[in-house]
Amino acid sequence: MRDGSYVRAVTDASFDLAAGECLALVGESGCGKSVLASALLGLLPANASVAGSAVLGDAGSGAGGLDLLAADERVLAREVRGRRVGLVPQSPAAHLTPVRTVRSHLDETVRALTGTTGPDGVRAAAGRAAFPEDHLDRHPHQLSGGLAQRAATALALVGDASLLLADEPTTGLDRDLVERTVDELRRHTGDHRALLLITHDLAAAGRIADRVAVMYAGRLVETTGAAAFFGAPGPRHPYARGLLNALPERDFAPVPGLPPELGALPEGCAFAPRCDRASEACGTVPELTSGVACHHVAVARA
Repeated sequence: MRDGSYVRAVTDASFDLAAGECLALVGESGCGKSVLASALLGLLPANASVAGSAVLGDAGSGAGGLDLLAADERVLAREVRGRRVGLVPQSPAAHLTPVRTVRSHLDETVRALTGTTGPDGVRAAAGRAAFPEDHLDRHPHQLSGGLAQRAATALALVGDASLLLADEPTTGLDRDLVERTVDELRRHTGDHRALLLITHDLAAAGRIADRVAVMYAGRLVETTGAAAFFGAPGPRHPYARGLLNALPERDFAPVPGLPPELGALPEGCAFAPRCDRASEACGTVPELTSGVACHHVAVARA
Protein backbone atom coordinates (compact mmCIF):
# COMPACT_ATOMS: atom_id res chain seq x y z
CA MET A 1 0.00 0.00 0.00
CA ARG A 2 1.07 3.66 -0.15
CA ASP A 3 2.26 3.60 3.45
CA GLY A 4 4.47 0.59 2.76
CA SER A 5 2.19 -1.93 4.44
CA TYR A 6 0.95 -5.13 2.82
CA VAL A 7 -2.54 -6.61 2.64
CA ARG A 8 -2.75 -10.35 2.11
CA ALA A 9 -5.96 -10.39 0.08
CA VAL A 10 -5.81 -14.14 -0.60
CA THR A 11 -3.71 -16.60 1.36
CA ASP A 12 -2.95 -20.27 0.68
CA ALA A 13 -5.89 -20.78 -1.67
CA SER A 14 -5.63 -24.25 -3.18
CA PHE A 15 -8.24 -26.17 -5.16
CA ASP A 16 -8.74 -28.09 -8.37
CA LEU A 17 -11.47 -27.88 -10.96
CA ALA A 18 -12.18 -30.66 -13.44
CA ALA A 19 -13.67 -30.45 -16.91
CA GLY A 20 -17.44 -30.62 -16.75
CA GLU A 21 -17.49 -29.39 -13.15
CA CYS A 22 -18.90 -26.29 -11.46
CA LEU A 23 -17.23 -25.02 -8.29
CA ALA A 24 -19.11 -22.30 -6.40
CA LEU A 25 -16.88 -19.92 -4.44
CA VAL A 26 -18.98 -18.23 -1.76
CA GLY A 27 -18.44 -15.81 1.12
CA GLU A 28 -19.21 -12.28 2.26
CA SER A 29 -18.05 -9.21 0.34
CA GLY A 30 -14.38 -8.38 0.78
CA CYS A 31 -13.23 -11.90 1.53
CA GLY A 32 -11.01 -12.16 -1.57
CA LYS A 33 -13.18 -14.03 -4.07
CA SER A 34 -12.89 -11.48 -6.88
CA VAL A 35 -9.20 -10.91 -6.17
CA LEU A 36 -8.61 -14.61 -6.74
CA ALA A 37 -10.41 -14.50 -10.10
CA SER A 38 -8.50 -11.38 -11.16
CA ALA A 39 -5.21 -13.04 -10.28
CA LEU A 40 -5.99 -15.96 -12.59
CA LEU A 41 -6.40 -13.59 -15.54
CA GLY A 42 -3.56 -11.20 -14.71
CA LEU A 43 -5.99 -8.37 -14.00
CA LEU A 44 -4.73 -7.30 -10.58
CA PRO A 45 -3.51 -3.69 -10.09
CA ALA A 46 0.17 -2.87 -10.53
CA ASN A 47 0.84 -2.81 -6.77
CA ALA A 48 -0.24 -6.45 -6.36
CA SER A 49 2.10 -9.42 -6.24
CA VAL A 50 1.21 -13.09 -6.66
CA ALA A 51 3.03 -16.25 -5.62
CA GLY A 52 2.20 -19.85 -6.38
CA SER A 53 0.82 -21.44 -9.54
CA ALA A 54 -2.49 -21.83 -11.36
CA VAL A 55 -2.17 -24.48 -14.04
CA LEU A 56 -4.72 -24.56 -16.84
CA GLY A 57 -4.77 -27.76 -18.86
CA ASP A 58 -6.88 -28.84 -21.82
CA ALA A 59 -8.91 -32.02 -21.28
CA GLY A 60 -7.41 -34.98 -23.11
CA SER A 61 -4.44 -33.02 -24.45
CA GLY A 62 -1.87 -34.79 -22.32
CA ALA A 63 0.05 -31.52 -22.09
CA GLY A 64 1.42 -30.15 -18.87
CA GLY A 65 -0.79 -27.08 -19.04
CA LEU A 66 -0.17 -23.35 -18.84
CA ASP A 67 0.68 -21.65 -15.54
CA LEU A 68 -1.53 -18.58 -15.62
CA LEU A 69 0.38 -16.85 -12.83
CA ALA A 70 3.68 -17.20 -14.69
CA ALA A 71 2.33 -16.18 -18.11
CA ASP A 72 3.25 -12.73 -19.41
CA GLU A 73 0.75 -10.13 -20.61
CA ARG A 74 1.23 -11.05 -24.27
CA VAL A 75 0.25 -14.67 -23.66
CA LEU A 76 -2.67 -13.71 -21.42
CA ALA A 77 -4.01 -11.17 -23.93
CA ARG A 78 -3.59 -13.25 -27.10
CA GLU A 79 -4.08 -16.82 -25.93
CA VAL A 80 -5.92 -16.87 -22.62
CA ARG A 81 -8.49 -14.15 -22.05
CA GLY A 82 -11.70 -14.95 -23.88
CA ARG A 83 -10.20 -17.94 -25.66
CA ARG A 84 -9.14 -20.33 -22.91
CA VAL A 85 -10.58 -18.46 -19.92
CA GLY A 86 -13.77 -16.42 -20.15
CA LEU A 87 -14.82 -13.83 -17.58
CA VAL A 88 -18.22 -12.56 -16.52
CA PRO A 89 -17.06 -9.49 -14.55
CA GLN A 90 -18.54 -8.36 -11.25
CA SER A 91 -19.10 -4.80 -12.55
CA PRO A 92 -20.14 -5.34 -16.17
CA ALA A 93 -20.87 -1.69 -16.99
CA ALA A 94 -17.27 -0.81 -16.15
CA HIS A 95 -16.01 -3.44 -18.63
CA LEU A 96 -18.10 -2.20 -21.56
CA THR A 97 -16.79 0.62 -23.74
CA PRO A 98 -19.19 3.53 -23.13
CA VAL A 99 -19.17 4.87 -26.71
CA ARG A 100 -19.99 1.54 -28.37
CA THR A 101 -23.27 -0.33 -28.60
CA VAL A 102 -23.83 -3.85 -27.34
CA ARG A 103 -24.10 -5.00 -30.96
CA SER A 104 -20.67 -3.54 -31.68
CA HIS A 105 -19.17 -5.27 -28.64
CA LEU A 106 -20.66 -8.63 -29.64
CA ASP A 107 -19.78 -8.29 -33.32
CA GLU A 108 -16.12 -7.61 -32.55
CA THR A 109 -15.94 -10.45 -30.02
CA VAL A 110 -17.62 -12.97 -32.33
CA ARG A 111 -15.26 -12.04 -35.18
CA ALA A 112 -12.17 -12.20 -32.98
CA LEU A 113 -12.97 -15.48 -31.23
CA THR A 114 -14.88 -17.46 -33.86
CA GLY A 115 -13.80 -15.92 -37.17
CA THR A 116 -17.40 -15.48 -38.29
CA THR A 117 -19.21 -12.27 -39.21
CA GLY A 118 -22.76 -11.18 -39.74
CA PRO A 119 -25.91 -10.48 -37.73
CA ASP A 120 -26.76 -14.13 -37.11
CA GLY A 121 -23.70 -14.64 -34.94
CA VAL A 122 -24.49 -11.54 -32.90
CA ARG A 123 -28.11 -12.58 -32.39
CA ALA A 124 -27.07 -16.09 -31.37
CA ALA A 125 -24.55 -14.73 -28.88
CA ALA A 126 -27.13 -12.37 -27.37
CA GLY A 127 -29.70 -15.14 -27.16
CA ARG A 128 -27.44 -17.37 -25.07
CA ALA A 129 -27.62 -14.80 -22.26
CA ALA A 130 -31.26 -13.81 -22.85
CA PHE A 131 -30.18 -10.34 -24.01
CA PRO A 132 -33.12 -8.80 -25.92
CA GLU A 133 -32.47 -8.21 -29.62
CA ASP A 134 -34.24 -4.85 -29.59
CA HIS A 135 -31.64 -3.53 -27.11
CA LEU A 136 -28.57 -4.47 -29.17
CA ASP A 137 -28.12 -0.94 -30.50
CA ARG A 138 -28.09 0.64 -27.06
CA HIS A 139 -24.98 1.98 -25.33
CA PRO A 140 -23.93 0.78 -21.85
CA HIS A 141 -25.35 3.86 -20.10
CA GLN A 142 -28.76 3.06 -21.61
CA LEU A 143 -28.87 -0.38 -19.99
CA SER A 144 -30.24 -1.37 -16.61
CA GLY A 145 -27.93 -3.23 -14.28
CA GLY A 146 -29.57 -6.52 -15.24
CA LEU A 147 -29.20 -5.85 -18.97
CA ALA A 148 -25.54 -4.89 -18.54
CA GLN A 149 -25.03 -8.16 -16.66
CA ARG A 150 -26.62 -10.14 -19.49
CA ALA A 151 -24.49 -8.31 -22.08
CA ALA A 152 -21.33 -9.21 -20.17
CA THR A 153 -22.47 -12.83 -19.88
CA ALA A 154 -23.11 -12.98 -23.63
CA LEU A 155 -19.60 -11.67 -24.33
CA ALA A 156 -18.02 -14.20 -21.96
CA LEU A 157 -19.76 -17.16 -23.60
CA VAL A 158 -18.74 -16.35 -27.18
CA GLY A 159 -15.35 -18.05 -27.10
CA ASP A 160 -16.60 -21.29 -25.48
CA ALA A 161 -13.55 -21.09 -23.23
CA SER A 162 -12.41 -24.22 -21.41
CA LEU A 163 -12.68 -22.32 -18.09
CA LEU A 164 -15.34 -19.74 -17.34
CA LEU A 165 -14.97 -17.39 -14.37
CA ALA A 166 -18.38 -15.97 -13.49
CA ASP A 167 -18.01 -13.25 -10.83
CA GLU A 168 -21.45 -12.46 -9.38
CA PRO A 169 -23.19 -13.16 -12.73
CA THR A 170 -26.70 -12.82 -11.29
CA THR A 171 -26.39 -9.33 -9.78
CA GLY A 172 -29.40 -7.17 -10.65
CA LEU A 173 -31.44 -10.03 -12.15
CA ASP A 174 -34.87 -11.16 -11.04
CA ARG A 175 -35.25 -14.76 -9.90
CA ASP A 176 -36.43 -16.12 -13.26
CA LEU A 177 -33.44 -14.58 -15.03
CA VAL A 178 -31.12 -15.74 -12.24
CA GLU A 179 -32.16 -19.31 -12.88
CA ARG A 180 -31.98 -18.93 -16.66
CA THR A 181 -28.52 -17.34 -16.45
CA VAL A 182 -26.99 -19.93 -14.14
CA ASP A 183 -28.57 -22.74 -16.14
CA GLU A 184 -26.92 -21.35 -19.30
CA LEU A 185 -23.59 -21.10 -17.49
CA ARG A 186 -24.00 -24.69 -16.35
CA ARG A 187 -24.79 -25.86 -19.88
CA HIS A 188 -21.60 -24.14 -20.99
CA THR A 189 -19.51 -26.60 -19.00
CA GLY A 190 -20.66 -29.67 -20.91
CA ASP A 191 -18.08 -32.45 -20.77
CA HIS A 192 -14.99 -30.42 -21.61
CA ARG A 193 -15.35 -27.06 -19.85
CA ALA A 194 -15.28 -25.96 -16.23
CA LEU A 195 -17.09 -23.18 -14.37
CA LEU A 196 -15.90 -21.21 -11.33
CA LEU A 197 -19.01 -19.46 -10.02
CA ILE A 198 -18.27 -16.63 -7.58
CA THR A 199 -21.49 -15.66 -5.89
CA HIS A 200 -23.36 -14.40 -2.84
CA ASP A 201 -26.46 -16.19 -4.09
CA LEU A 202 -26.45 -19.52 -2.31
CA ALA A 203 -29.68 -20.52 -4.03
CA ALA A 204 -28.00 -20.09 -7.42
CA ALA A 205 -24.97 -22.04 -6.21
CA GLY A 206 -27.20 -24.83 -4.91
CA ARG A 207 -28.94 -25.01 -8.28
CA ILE A 208 -25.87 -25.73 -10.43
CA ALA A 209 -22.74 -26.36 -8.32
CA ASP A 210 -21.01 -29.73 -7.98
CA ARG A 211 -18.78 -28.49 -5.17
CA VAL A 212 -18.71 -25.49 -2.86
CA ALA A 213 -15.68 -23.58 -1.55
CA VAL A 214 -16.25 -21.11 1.29
CA MET A 215 -13.84 -18.20 1.70
CA TYR A 216 -13.43 -16.02 4.77
CA ALA A 217 -10.91 -13.20 5.28
CA GLY A 218 -8.81 -14.27 2.31
CA ARG A 219 -8.65 -17.98 3.19
CA LEU A 220 -10.61 -21.03 2.14
CA VAL A 221 -12.28 -22.39 5.26
CA GLU A 222 -14.24 -25.25 3.73
CA THR A 223 -14.50 -27.18 0.47
CA THR A 224 -17.09 -29.90 0.06
CA GLY A 225 -19.58 -31.45 -2.31
CA ALA A 226 -22.67 -29.37 -3.01
CA ALA A 227 -25.02 -32.19 -2.03
CA ALA A 228 -23.39 -32.46 1.40
CA PHE A 229 -23.22 -28.68 1.82
CA PHE A 230 -26.86 -27.96 1.05
CA GLY A 231 -28.20 -31.25 2.37
CA ALA A 232 -26.90 -33.66 4.99
CA PRO A 233 -24.65 -33.44 6.93
CA GLY A 234 -24.36 -29.75 5.97
CA PRO A 235 -21.34 -27.45 6.28
CA ARG A 236 -18.72 -28.33 8.88
CA HIS A 237 -17.25 -24.87 9.47
CA PRO A 238 -19.25 -22.57 11.82
CA TYR A 239 -19.01 -19.69 9.34
CA ALA A 240 -20.26 -21.83 6.46
CA ARG A 241 -23.15 -23.06 8.61
CA GLY A 242 -23.94 -19.44 9.45
CA LEU A 243 -24.09 -18.43 5.79
CA LEU A 244 -26.51 -21.23 5.04
CA ASN A 245 -28.66 -20.57 8.10
CA ALA A 246 -28.99 -16.91 7.09
CA LEU A 247 -31.16 -17.88 4.11
CA PRO A 248 -34.86 -16.94 4.39
CA GLU A 249 -35.89 -20.55 3.84
CA ARG A 250 -33.64 -21.63 6.72
CA ASP A 251 -33.31 -19.79 10.05
CA PHE A 252 -33.11 -16.31 8.44
CA ALA A 253 -30.53 -15.46 11.11
CA PRO A 254 -27.49 -13.42 9.96
CA VAL A 255 -23.97 -14.28 11.00
CA PRO A 256 -23.30 -11.99 14.00
CA GLY A 257 -20.72 -9.24 13.70
CA LEU A 258 -18.76 -8.09 10.67
CA PRO A 259 -15.84 -9.60 8.76
CA PRO A 260 -12.41 -8.14 9.61
CA GLU A 261 -10.42 -5.78 7.45
CA LEU A 262 -7.85 -7.75 5.48
CA GLY A 263 -5.19 -5.26 6.55
CA ALA A 264 -5.95 -5.79 10.24
CA LEU A 265 -6.66 -9.48 10.69
CA PRO A 266 -6.81 -10.85 14.24
CA GLU A 267 -4.23 -13.33 15.45
CA GLY A 268 -5.16 -16.94 14.84
CA CYS A 269 -8.51 -17.88 13.33
CA ALA A 270 -9.98 -14.79 11.66
CA PHE A 271 -13.53 -15.96 12.37
CA ALA A 272 -12.99 -16.46 16.11
CA PRO A 273 -14.29 -12.97 17.14
CA ARG A 274 -17.65 -13.85 15.56
CA CYS A 275 -17.79 -17.50 16.57
CA ASP A 276 -19.71 -18.79 19.60
CA ARG A 277 -17.47 -21.86 19.68
CA ALA A 278 -14.16 -19.97 19.92
CA SER A 279 -11.62 -21.18 22.46
CA GLU A 280 -7.94 -20.75 23.28
CA ALA A 281 -7.14 -23.14 20.45
CA CYS A 282 -8.40 -20.51 18.00
CA GLY A 283 -5.36 -18.36 18.79
CA THR A 284 -3.58 -20.24 15.99
CA VAL A 285 -4.61 -20.32 12.33
CA PRO A 286 -6.29 -23.68 11.57
CA GLU A 287 -4.99 -25.62 8.59
CA LEU A 288 -7.35 -26.71 5.82
CA THR A 289 -7.48 -30.44 6.54
CA SER A 290 -9.92 -32.87 4.94
CA GLY A 291 -11.75 -29.95 3.41
CA VAL A 292 -12.25 -27.77 6.50
CA ALA A 293 -10.13 -25.25 8.45
CA CYS A 294 -11.48 -25.18 11.99
CA HIS A 295 -10.37 -26.25 15.45
CA HIS A 296 -13.91 -27.34 16.29
CA VAL A 297 -14.99 -29.37 13.29
CA ALA A 298 -16.54 -32.19 15.32
CA VAL A 299 -18.58 -29.71 17.38
CA ALA A 300 -19.58 -27.74 14.29
CA ARG A 301 -21.05 -30.84 12.68
CA ALA A 302 -23.21 -31.69 15.66
